[in-house]
Amino acid sequence: MKRVNWVDLSIAYEEEGDGYPLLLIHGYPLNRLIWQNQLEGLANSARVIAPDLRNHGDSIAGSGIGQGTYPHTMDLLAEDLARMLDTLEITQPVAVGGLSMGGYVAFAFYRSYPERVGGLILTATRASSDSAEAKSNRIIAVDLARTQGVGTIIDSMLPRLVSPYTISRKPELVQQIKKLMMSNSVDGVVGDLLGMMDRPDSTLLLPQIHVPVLILMGRDDQIIPITEAQEMNNAIPDSRLQVIPDAGHLPNMEQPEMYNQIVRTFIQTLDRGPI
Repeated sequence: MKRVNWVDLSIAYEEEGDGYPLLLIHGYPLNRLIWQNQLEGLANSARVIAPDLRNHGDSIAGSGIGQGTYPHTMDLLAEDLARMLDTLEITQPVAVGGLSMGGYVAFAFYRSYPERVGGLILTATRASSDSAEAKSNRIIAVDLARTQGVGTIIDSMLPRLVSPYTISRKPELVQQIKKLMMSNSVDGVVGDLLGMMDRPDSTLLLPQIHVPVLILMGRDDQIIPITEAQEMNNAIPDSRLQVIPDAGHLPNMEQPEMYNQIVRTFIQTLDRGPI
């Protein structure tokens, strides 16, 4: 594990490999360890950087932020990542990959820093903002996290995060994911929920994305319908959609070899030009 430190924030991250920079952004309520198979499997094809977002894993938000829980807005998380790239002196465009909430952060990053993005990898994510029903559910989850702890939320989420194949064939992976999720603090979970609830709609951004985009979905994703990925693919000028079988909302963990091969091919195309 490595760190970048400022007065108000310390970001923990993993880094492996050389070549085209690949920034991988985890989802909610997860951390950088979801990318372990990518750090190992893509190190011969890219410089893979996987940070913990603020208040996740080993990253710490410090006294410059203030007291209490605050929303992890997608713009704030994107700004953190830009500061990290500055500190690492990465000035060339990078491939930005985000899973679920990490995809929302990737949209925010592109919106604020388009010149820093050479390509986007959008995994198990959507462009639309929360519906009224989704916002209500997030408020309920915030109350549950504050009154009963993160375990209640994780117990309800976990069966929907992975495919039936993973549940039946890879029980050790399911337990690994649960342990990873349980490591989150209440502040981290609540901050994510508040930030996602008020995130902007990125649908109008899609036709304005002028870099190659790879969209990856698990065929058995129970959280985001594949139809939404198809709509994103249709709206983005230069995009490709790949559906991974026997995977749910975490295809990078459930089918890492297939996921890595698709991403490896995409990274190679960024060196050659548009797909």
